[in-house]
Amino acid sequence: MGTIQSIPGHDCLLAAVGYDASLVTFRTDAFFASHIPLYNLNIPVYPVVLTYPKTTDQVADIVSCSVDNGYKVQARSGGHSYANYGLGGSNGAVVVDLKSFQQFSVDPDTHIATIGAGTLLGDLQTRLDHGGRAVAHGTCPQVGMGGHFTIGGLGPMSREWGMALDHVVEAEVVLANSTVIRASDSHNQDVFFAIKGAAAGFGIVTEFKLRTHEAPREAVQYSFTWNLGNTAEKSKLFKDWQRLISSENLSRKFATELVISGAGVLISGTYFGPREDNSANIVSLTDWMGMVGSGAETLMVSVVGGIPVPFYAKSMSFTPENLIPDDGVDAMFEYMDRTDKGTLTWFVIFDLEGGATNDVPTNATAYAHREAIMWMQSYAVNLFGPISKTTKEFLNGLNAVIASYHPGADFGAYPGYVDPYLDDPQRAYWGTNLPKLRTIKADIDPHDVFHNPQSVRRPT
Repeated sequence: MGTIQSIPGHDCLLAAVGYDASLVTFRTDAFFASHIPLYNLNIPVYPVVLTYPKTTDQVADIVSCSVDNGYKVQARSGGHSYANYGLGGSNGAVVVDLKSFQQFSVDPDTHIATIGAGTLLGDLQTRLDHGGRAVAHGTCPQVGMGGHFTIGGLGPMSREWGMALDHVVEAEVVLANSTVIRASDSHNQDVFFAIKGAAAGFGIVTEFKLRTHEAPREAVQYSFTWNLGNTAEKSKLFKDWQRLISSENLSRKFATELVISGAGVLISGTYFGPREDNSANIVSLTDWMGMVGSGAETLMVSVVGGIPVPFYAKSMSFTPENLIPDDGVDAMFEYMDRTDKGTLTWFVIFDLEGGATNDVPTNATAYAHREAIMWMQSYAVNLFGPISKTTKEFLNGLNAVIASYHPGADFGAYPGYVDPYLDDPQRAYWGTNLPKLRTIKADIDPHDVFHNPQSVRRPT
């Protein structure tokens, strides 16, 4: 087990998991570094211990031991944090890996699903689909519910059903004082507010209760690719797409995304209804698993091959008032075509959102970007080493070019697309909800037990 004396709280943490050595790995253990499940190799993080509890009581005991020994704590579900925040985001954290929390059931009368926080989205889809039920969520099957359903959870069905977190009606949460509570609209409302958008700074959710929908049984997917070398042609294509997606009467059954890369422009999407024409690039689907596929996700997986690599990503939200004007679109494509990127592997995704996500008041949950109708995600990957300064400057400059056409506008950043280099991350992620979140933080976690480099802090 290594030199256990060098790890304060070793015996307590081992006792917390029932003295089962397979459920805890300490930094002094042999080959500890090989156990660290880094997602972004550009940001190495070294926890003090990785724990793999099997019960909520064990989670509570781990939190108690961590507090007694001065450790920060972070939960890990699927582990897809862009800055490795599921590992603490900085060295020395206690990691609570929730992979064993796989409970699943659906009430036959209410159709409320009870689901463990360690469940991955691919497994969630499969388990719900067996009963003909579904919820809105993203498209990457390896993402974990523990993060996705407490950050936001945007996906193809969000326009019709809302975000993933909008489906949460109750949650089991371990707090910093190691108590276990149930949070909902009627119990522990402040905790419920906080975990629906900012849970990493407030507690560990071990179980969700979700409202579900009858899964659509027919949909149409389409994909069109333009390998355009002309900047003006690409710019016109984007303008036409943005004009379409900003139409006030656009059906909520319609989801679409536009992806820009060095290879050209890809437009794809889904209409959750029957096929009405015979276009060559349109495919009819009758299974839910196929319906929630994503051209952008397929692209990203093909780029990184499912293997951790160094990368950098940014995000930017757009409301009807701050969409990109035509001259801004021209400037954006001029910038992308002419700027040194420092890598050959980059892409920019524009996702249509809005619809049901806009129906929820901004102050109803911690998630603050309720007015957004479009999101931009930009990615740059280096398969051969750390992300260069040139690459970071390229992505930051892209945001700056777009923002320059709406001086003073608050574009915001999606808390699920972590950007460790933001100047004011808490304000960018949680906007006008930040003051309330800081007050709740001071009440339930005054010593900042649940911490990563950009999580909510108590008022100073």
